[in-house]
Amino acid sequence: MSTPQWQFAARFRRNAFGWKSDTPILRLKEALAELKLTARTDPVLAADGAVLLLEKLSPAISHVDSSSGAMGSAVSRAIETLVPLIASAPSTSQVRHRWLQRLWAAVEDDNIPYLESLTNFWGELCASPQTASMWADTMLPPIQAAWQSGSPRAGYLKQTTACLACLYAAQRHDELLALLERAPFKWWHDHRWGAKSLLAQGKLAEAIAYAEATKGLNAPLAAIATFCEGALLSAGLVDEAYTRYAIAAGQGGTNLAVFRSIRKKYPGVAPDTILRDLASSQPGQQGKWFAAAKDAGQYDLAIELARRSPADPRTLARAARDFAEKQPEFALDAAMEALKGIAQGHGYDITSTDVLEAHTAAVRAAAALQLLPSAVDERLQALLASPGVNGAFIASVLARHR
Repeated sequence: MSTPQWQFAARFRRNAFGWKSDTPILRLKEALAELKLTARTDPVLAADGAVLLLEKLSPAISHVDSSSGAMGSAVSRAIETLVPLIASAPSTSQVRHRWLQRLWAAVEDDNIPYLESLTNFWGELCASPQTASMWADTMLPPIQAAWQSGSPRAGYLKQTTACLACLYAAQRHDELLALLERAPFKWWHDHRWGAKSLLAQGKLAEAIAYAEATKGLNAPLAAIATFCEGALLSAGLVDEAYTRYAIAAGQGGTNLAVFRSIRKKYPGVAPDTILRDLASSQPGQQGKWFAAAKDAGQYDLAIELARRSPADPRTLARAARDFAEKQPEFALDAAMEALKGIAQGHGYDITSTDVLEAHTAAVRAAAALQLLPSAVDERLQALLASPGVNGAFIASVLARHR
């Protein structure tokens, strides 16, 4: 195996980067692109380069500010990209053993730690049950010693996750489960490997019960629900998966993204059913699902949710503006709910512009419905009959612009 002059190697020197994360994140993206390009023609060489990058990564970014999470997220994504390059490379056992030794040395020297998630993939990196079993045997003794009942050393060990991953990859399921019985804490990060082992043995009900048993204070409930949901879906038990876990396992940065993720997994479930279930899971916050319902074309449901609890007035006003001609009845209701929300003091830093946008959208929607202009005024007067904290503000803004 030849040794190329990797462009990234000179850039990832020890302490190469300062406080800001923008440059190292860019350099990391460039390194990944270089490695993926090489992998097309020489996967073994690319894998060796991936190992080199992981060796150099933590020392190079040790001074970078990680408080925002941007650097850590970039490293995690890089690891998810690099692991398949290394795991799938058709190397000899000797070469793979050297790669694993180098990677483990990098993990042990990583004090931030940036490479912690790499241990989750140690079974995959071994690339064979035999290699995984050998690494498991190496890592087992310190874990067994630390997990002795009542041992004061029963704390965190870097080997733990890697060892469990290796036992799973080596299909030593009974041994893995027995080891977890001795764990000082029943937490999901470790016991997920036990749940996966039970599932790999075809014990679906036992796997779900095992996962459920790890629930407790500060447990990652969404991760547990995601595992259980996936197990049921893989078994074809779609209805049970939806009923028990779909809402808890919904993932996304926004409510709309959560809805779409569930909709994608359960195409047979009606969109309004999903939205009602999501809204019911957050009592008193149903209005936050207005935008998701609107984007799903569930206009009546969107207004229903906005009326059950406050929605953001600006979101309502934008919806009214965008749908004044396409869905005028919906738009008129959304505009009035926006004005109602403003009158009741909802929304952040509301200005006269927000009031005017909602009112203008209401007038446009009324015109599209062929209603007289007085129709909007009548609804507005009824709304301001119980004006709330900002009723006078709305009245004064509209009076100035008539």
